[in-house]
Amino acid sequence: MSALSRLHAPRRVLPRVPPLALDGAVAFAQIAVGLQLGLHPQSPWQPLDAGGIALTCLIGLVTVARRFAPLLVVLVCCALWTLYVAIGFWPVVNSLTPMVALYTLASLRPRRQAALGAVLMAAVWVYAGLRTPGSQMTGVLIQALAFPAVLWRFGDAARQLSLRNQQLALAAEQLCDEHEQRSRLALSDERTRIARELHDVVAHHMAVVSVQAGLARYVLDSDRDTAAQALDTVLETASEALEELRHVLALLRTRPSPERPEIPDGLPGTEGPDGPAPYSPAAGLAQLPDLTGRVTSAGVPVRLDVSGPVRLLAPGPDLCAYRVAQESLTNTLKHAPGARATVALHYGSSELTLRISNDRCPPGYPAPLSASGSSAGLLGMRERAELYGGQLRAGESPLGGFEVILTLPLPGARPARHQQ
Repeated sequence: MSALSRLHAPRRVLPRVPPLALDGAVAFAQIAVGLQLGLHPQSPWQPLDAGGIALTCLIGLVTVARRFAPLLVVLVCCALWTLYVAIGFWPVVNSLTPMVALYTLASLRPRRQAALGAVLMAAVWVYAGLRTPGSQMTGVLIQALAFPAVLWRFGDAARQLSLRNQQLALAAEQLCDEHEQRSRLALSDERTRIARELHDVVAHHMAVVSVQAGLARYVLDSDRDTAAQALDTVLETASEALEELRHVLALLRTRPSPERPEIPDGLPGTEGPDGPAPYSPAAGLAQLPDLTGRVTSAGVPVRLDVSGPVRLLAPGPDLCAYRVAQESLTNTLKHAPGARATVALHYGSSELTLRISNDRCPPGYPAPLSASGSSAGLLGMRERAELYGGQLRAGESPLGGFEVILTLPLPGARPARHQQ
């Protein structure tokens, strides 16, 4: 097997031993060690008899329940160990069992309970020293303080580590929940943005197509030149709508990642001999002349006025301003046929002002723009403006028509270079 194959080969996972089985094995080991020491004790201690063997086995078996009731196990072990020492057997034989029980208590329960268990073990240790002939009490006292303190310290450190692991697991779970929530919010925002883009593209172009198709149908028999011109406008508008829809669909189809970057493929019918055909520039203020010309050909004369030093905008605000102009002219085309419209674009020192007005206020059209307005188009325009720190006002103009005024800050704008 190669090194790469060994690296990716699945690792063998050892089977997990049940806690009760593990505790039973530890208890069996303690009993075995205790019996070995008790049957061959040091002088002057007597070997274990039947009662001593039964008591040693009982002390070891009690530790099987140390995970479920650690404080009770410590109390029972200390009591049985005291009885074992009082009978006259060697105290060292069953000293290991209370140590294991005290460590488990300190690792699973609060410090007060662990301190109580340490005090009990130290007291029994001192009692065993008093029962041992020729023992040095100084050494006994040192052992009675050192062993419980060390066991309590290591057990408490294990408990703190377990608590930290639980907190980390909880924090990781909360982070996963927050990530899922942010993903849902991002998905909702993306759906809203795509819905707004589709609304702007479809509503405007379909309005132009509808008006021009109706005109062509009306003059088809009486004025074929006008009908042909209207059909040419329908064809041009439909082609532009398809092009903008391709832009939106391309964003949906291509989601490159750092691990596996993807090259956007051309849509059916756009491939050329040298690969996918490039898309036309994205919609922006540079396409305002085409937009006003298309609306003019649809029956609403539009005058375009540009003042101030022309600047290049960031893609987001540029598209925002274009969509506001497109939506406003579409509303004029649908709700105020026969009106005259004006698009005034002013580049200021710190902000961009776009005013779209007409000389005929549509009957029943929503006047001032508010949160409870009934026009989805107006609300969508306001959301676009607020997204880039701008403001949008809409309502009746002083001259009796309807106007939409958009202001956008220009923090990153720069003067446009004239192309040769």
